[in-house]
Amino acid sequence: MKQAIPTYDLSDISEHHFLVKRIDKQYHYSEDHLLDKGIHRDSHYIFTCMESGHVKMMVDFKTIECHEASIFCILPNQVHQGLLMEDVSGWFVAVKADLVTDTVRVVFEESLEEITPLLIDKNWAEKFTASAGMLQASLTDETFGSKEGFLVIQSLLNAFVGMFAFLYSRESWCETSGESRSLQLARAFRILVRKEFKTMKSPSEYAGILHISRGYLTEAIREITGKPAQYWIHQEIIIEAKRLLAFTHLTVKEIAYELGYSDHTYFSRLFSKLAHESPSEFRNKNKNR
Repeated sequence: MKQAIPTYDLSDISEHHFLVKRIDKQYHYSEDHLLDKGIHRDSHYIFTCMESGHVKMMVDFKTIECHEASIFCILPNQVHQGLLMEDVSGWFVAVKADLVTDTVRVVFEESLEEITPLLIDKNWAEKFTASAGMLQASLTDETFGSKEGFLVIQSLLNAFVGMFAFLYSRESWCETSGESRSLQLARAFRILVRKEFKTMKSPSEYAGILHISRGYLTEAIREITGKPAQYWIHQEIIIEAKRLLAFTHLTVKEIAYELGYSDHTYFSRLFSKLAHESPSEFRNKNKNR
């Protein structure tokens, strides 16, 4: 373990802020491949379309498996580790957040549900393959050399990740035009919490930014999720605390400070209440990951 969880950035391997790779059953994995990186997180999105095969990975302490034709997305800063890849064919696209349109980011960053693999049929698999193939073929010095050429690349990239957003939004939620005010608030609150949980701990602070009362926020969040607003704030704090406990050598006091708590004893009590075990107990159970 280290003092920090290794975080990889696309700038280290691509000057264009995205990467497109074809994976097939005869593909020889390079040193920077997922299975060789160990436990880490990325500062970018990873969109994977698998045509066939079997993939198993750990994402924030949960084991995720993909069989046959399916799609999956890993969000920036999620801690993950490749565990198994067997006879895999498909596409891997890594994209920095600034190249992902707001429409796509909303689907994943404001999600009230966990992002899990989605099975796709042959028709959709062919669409993803065609889209990714066109994107890869367009990555030439000629297209990168002009604004018009880069517009072509951006459009093809938008098409590929846009299909991910379309399928996930269709699976999870109703159309935007039919959304209630409560659902809109719940989504806006969720994305704020993911950005600000280290510095903002009270629902009142989020209500202020959203220009509503704490009571209205609490009512809206409970209506949509069945949980109070404070629950979602605590969820972000606890998952990051677990990441740091399991995958770094930081002391509990240092972790408390990292998460915005000046009183580490209060943080320890909060963690114990929410996780049903103390920070040291959780670390001892997960230190061999």
